[in-house]
Amino acid sequence: MPSSALGEVTPIASFTDLGLSPAQLQVLHRRGITEPLPIQAAIIPDALAGRDVSGMAPTGSGKTLAFALPMAALVARGLPRRPRGLVLAPTRELASQIAAELAPFLAIRNLKVHPIFGGVAFNPQRRALQHGVDVVVACPGRLEDLMRMGEVVLSDVDIAVVDEADRMADMGFLPAVRRILDATNSRRQTMLFSATLDDESVRPLVRNYQRQPVRH
Repeated sequence: MPSSALGEVTPIASFTDLGLSPAQLQVLHRRGITEPLPIQAAIIPDALAGRDVSGMAPTGSGKTLAFALPMAALVARGLPRRPRGLVLAPTRELASQIAAELAPFLAIRNLKVHPIFGGVAFNPQRRALQHGVDVVVACPGRLEDLMRMGEVVLSDVDIAVVDEADRMADMGFLPAVRRILDATNSRRQTMLFSATLDDESVRPLVRNYQRQPVRH
């Protein structure tokens, strides 16, 4: 449960209290999800308000919905090869999972998501980008390959999420993450999630790529 400015605990009864649309609430209801987890209750209102968010959240805490619901509500329609939303993930398994979580909420607005990762053929990913993908969920290595090939341009991205930043650091991806974020719209909303926000490798991302982030 989140705390108010005065320190008292403010209970959250349901997702209805968080500012989600009726259509999103219907999708959650169909999936049997009725009460937000603590990280969701804390982050969703700030993210819906367009604020940058730094979330300390380990795997399995429910953080995917914490950023997926606001992103699906706010992201604009992209052009061919020019997505408007970007999620960076350290592994193909996580990228696939995030894309699957996002898909039904984006479908409410007739928007599309596509996962981008290595170890599979380029052509299906290239075709998806050519036809138009509104949100890309990507591993940094394959995304940079497609950027170099001219198959994707990130300058229209105005909502970006870096998920599991600490694992990105452990896997040596942070230089690529920085290059990718440098290619996005400088006025973007940036959400960052990590099991720890005080790690020496994660702090520069918060300092250099977020504007007065709300920390949860």
